[in-house]
Amino acid sequence: MTTDTHLRRTKIVATLGPATDAPGMLERIIAEGVDVVRLNLSHGQSDDHRARAVAVRKAAEKVGREVGILADLQGPKIRVERFANGPIELRDGEPFVLDCRADAPPGDTTRVGVSYLGLPQDVHAGDVLLLDDGLVALTVLEVVGAEVRCQVLIGGRLSDRKGLNRQGGGLSVAALSDKDKADIKLAAEIGADFLAVSFVRSGADMDLARKLLHEAGGNASLVAKIERADAIPVLGEIIDASDVVMVARGDLGVEIGDAELPGLQKKIIREAVQRNRAVITATQMLQSMVKSPIPTRAEVLDVANAVIDGTDAVMLSEESAAGAHPDKAVAALRRICLGAERQFEPKEDLSTAGHRLDRTDQAIAKAAMLLASEVGVRAIVALTESGATAQWLSRYRSAVPIYALSPFDDARRRMLVLRDVQPVKFTHDTLNPAVSAREAVRQMFAMGKLSDGDRVVLTHGDHIGRGGGTNTLKLLSVGAEGMVESLRDL
Repeated sequence: MTTDTHLRRTKIVATLGPATDAPGMLERIIAEGVDVVRLNLSHGQSDDHRARAVAVRKAAEKVGREVGILADLQGPKIRVERFANGPIELRDGEPFVLDCRADAPPGDTTRVGVSYLGLPQDVHAGDVLLLDDGLVALTVLEVVGAEVRCQVLIGGRLSDRKGLNRQGGGLSVAALSDKDKADIKLAAEIGADFLAVSFVRSGADMDLARKLLHEAGGNASLVAKIERADAIPVLGEIIDASDVVMVARGDLGVEIGDAELPGLQKKIIREAVQRNRAVITATQMLQSMVKSPIPTRAEVLDVANAVIDGTDAVMLSEESAAGAHPDKAVAALRRICLGAERQFEPKEDLSTAGHRLDRTDQAIAKAAMLLASEVGVRAIVALTESGATAQWLSRYRSAVPIYALSPFDDARRRMLVLRDVQPVKFTHDTLNPAVSAREAVRQMFAMGKLSDGDRVVLTHGDHIGRGGGTNTLKLLSVGAEGMVESLRDL
């Protein structure tokens, strides 16, 4: 099991499922380096997710690491309904009908029901509909009443509840279903640290999710999953309305086409970082490891490229939830991240970085990173109540580790998705900023993060215990036993 997670800058998200329910597996994947676990609310019952959330907290405590929980809403994914006699085989050129009635009978080789009854209003003759992530394709011939009459363009096997997309996007189904609204309450109940909203089309979708979450008593960071072509023209609006962005490459690749996906992934990562938001890259990162104990070279390069592009985190889906080797998949992801980080040190010109500076703590963060790069320091230590300062610090790519010290469990867990940031529990008995700064340095020294003679940049607010008030930057010199030899306000 790993002993080097403190060196890794890129974070790891792993989806839970039957494979991680095996005795001891949850502890193993956490020990291998998982920072955040994902509960996929598309599958399982509410009690399953409640039990897994409890198990995560216990396993993290046992292993001695903090782990965040991400609750991922199913969203209004459009699916075909069930078939009367199991999977069917569609052949090129054959007719096939999508029956958009609430009382549509079970499907057969000629037709099947659809979960989205508004489909006839959203499609027209000539549209291409993609089923099962594009493995089957239909061309729309005509729309007659509740029937969307098609011809099979690409044949193949089609089974119950497979997804349906329109090539190029444009289906107008709402972002939050009734199930999603119920699951938002569940996420609040289990204390999820992140809430992922699927199939987002606008900033208003995220605003609604945040409103419902707060009404349910939740305080999770909101993750916008970019998986619709419709989201791309309003990408900036969606990023600004979110705390984290996920490049959900499955449905997104189906809608926009595989050829466009690599460039768009880079664009989403770049824009998220520029807009001071965290970003997760997801879907089929190590897909072969669902069965294989080692990844393919192509998968290694895919993960490494996401790391080099600046993603905050990379995510496992089926590999950890239902794969044969969840712990080996996490270990492989960790090794690849570390290898990419060693080969490609960040070299951003902080003096000309184009990040927006809307708040004092953002300005302090930029100044801290600039100072760290110019004078050479061992670490940046941020005393933070909410974690906001750590987020701004992490937007400036640097090889200097960032230690975010907070007394609040939920704030530290929300920081677990931030690249370069290592959250640390720090409780203080004083409201005196200078005393707190010295105590913070002593604690980091005792933990082995600082040594005699090191220089460290420290940020804090004038009023300890008040969130969002970081306004002070100091350069500290560490002496014997972690004592502060010199302390200069800058």
